[in-house]
Amino acid sequence: MGCMFSLPQDRLAAAERTPQIRETSFIEKMKKTNRNVVVFYGSQTGTAEEFANRLAKDAHRYGMKGMAADPEEYDLSELSRLKEIPNSMAVFCMATYGEGDPTDNAQEFYDWMQGTDDDLEGVNFAVFGLGNKTYEHYNATGKYTDKRLVELGGKRVFDLGLGDDDSNLEEDFISWKEQFWPAVCEFFGVEPTGEDSCIRQFELVVHNDINMNQVYAGEMGRLNSFQTQKPPFDSKNPFLAPVNVNRKLNKGGNRHLMHVELDLTDSKIRYDAGDHVAVYPTNDASVVNRLGERLGVDLDTVISLKNLDEESNKKHPFPCPTTYRTALTHYLDINNMPRTNVLYELAQYASDPQEQENMRKMASASSEGKALYQSWVVDSERNILAILEDLPSLNPPIDHLCELLPRLQARYYSIASSGKVHSNSIHICAVVIEYTTKTGRVFKGVATNWLKNKDVTDNGHKPTVPMYVRRSQFRLPFKASNPVIMIGPGTGIAPFMGFIQERAWQKDQGKDVGETILYFGCRHRNEDFLYQQELEDFERAGVLTQLNVAFSRDQEHKVYVQHLLKKNKEQLWKLIHSNNAHIYVCGDARNMARDVHTAFYEIAEEMGGLTHTQAVDYFKKLMTKGRYSQDVWS
Repeated sequence: MGCMFSLPQDRLAAAERTPQIRETSFIEKMKKTNRNVVVFYGSQTGTAEEFANRLAKDAHRYGMKGMAADPEEYDLSELSRLKEIPNSMAVFCMATYGEGDPTDNAQEFYDWMQGTDDDLEGVNFAVFGLGNKTYEHYNATGKYTDKRLVELGGKRVFDLGLGDDDSNLEEDFISWKEQFWPAVCEFFGVEPTGEDSCIRQFELVVHNDINMNQVYAGEMGRLNSFQTQKPPFDSKNPFLAPVNVNRKLNKGGNRHLMHVELDLTDSKIRYDAGDHVAVYPTNDASVVNRLGERLGVDLDTVISLKNLDEESNKKHPFPCPTTYRTALTHYLDINNMPRTNVLYELAQYASDPQEQENMRKMASASSEGKALYQSWVVDSERNILAILEDLPSLNPPIDHLCELLPRLQARYYSIASSGKVHSNSIHICAVVIEYTTKTGRVFKGVATNWLKNKDVTDNGHKPTVPMYVRRSQFRLPFKASNPVIMIGPGTGIAPFMGFIQERAWQKDQGKDVGETILYFGCRHRNEDFLYQQELEDFERAGVLTQLNVAFSRDQEHKVYVQHLLKKNKEQLWKLIHSNNAHIYVCGDARNMARDVHTAFYEIAEEMGGLTHTQAVDYFKKLMTKGRYSQDVWS
């Protein structure tokens, strides 16, 4: 079965048991299953896929039949054939990832759009983009898709929607959807059917006598893949890496910053400095248990959720058969705030009319409803357990809850080591997320708390972490003699530990290595100066030609990395303008990356005599040439 690795994880199980020829023509599939709306999603963390499913489900309210589709599974060069289906349209939910890039699953579609000259006349479409305003290339993929489909002759049914994850992506989506469907009705001359969309997509099957070897226990793809590991390892087949080291990095303060080393021996996994490691965490067992108690169920019941739509590629919402405990531990996101569609669909299970009304109101597009969702769910950071605790009359069947919750996603970390130096291990540097919310509950980040507890015991027992490597564009210059300027405060230091190790290795190889300059920032010199010993050793060895550290709270006024950049403006401008230096920025996108940008603009204006517009343009060009790279998160 040659196509197996292109199947998304939740479809592998079904595909393995029934070797069938998969339909790669979405047009034929639509004709066969009598659909006229196809919703494609470019999704990296699952949100765009979730939105696409919601739109496909909405279609039946308007007498249309929708299907959500992964562009990686179908041949999108058939888009011009969509006009063969009467009253049809394609909707695209497109997330932007990294530095304005398409998501992995939309890369082929993106390449096709760039290269094609197909005539899309008669093809009706709409686009909703998912992005984040803190990033330089806000919603680049959604904007490009919308613009390109028009250029190719497509007919835009409704305006491009832009969702901003920095404020409230859910609200942006609801507001767009609220105007989108009336526009669709007008365009096709259809009427809302008045049907409610609380229609179950999956049916519950309880397995009373099943061999536990046939039950998923947390695997992402192949059943029992955690017992018998076979390369190649990727998102569908993660490697269980033993934890060799897990130590606290900071010497004081109330945070926990950690350095974790994963053992790659026998995995055949290769990586380069600057790549990302993805890990699959599990939810906190105590939260899972409390959910089971609150819903009054035996979590060890073995179940499958089977798609009621026989024709769907998505046979199950997560690998089945499995237990409720495994689903809530490994497969479902129970820690984040539920989106409004979850509240809407669960509202029917609240016996108190007021609680039911509030749940429906929060899912509506009314300003009152949006404000209630914002304050009661978003600002208060209520996850599904908190909602169940605070709405005592709400008693949903656990299988419906499991159908509605989004998938628990892999978490990406910038690798803090060099594959040339540490070929058998990957290092992670992360800060444990834990704080008290407005309702007095303690919010704990799923992955960082899970990693923190992966202790290597005295008797040598090593816990494991399911992981794979995701390639990135964040790379040292091809020529070792190019100077590098690295700016990474806090855990933003991670990829630069890899870069510095690699520059030391290049030096040992006898290469001519250019200047290697680091700007690091933390709160206090004797609390959270991460990797102080290693960095000072590299400086003594002449590998790090300059180590600049901003201690923000060691003096009256705050000092950050951008202040140090301004202080060294002459040297920096010479390196950038005359010596072909490469600049790297890693860490917080919301404030730091922006402030660093601004500092560089000011340096170009003051030292190079550029106007502000010219300065912005100057650094844009450096980005295009790959001489200004960012690895940022918000």
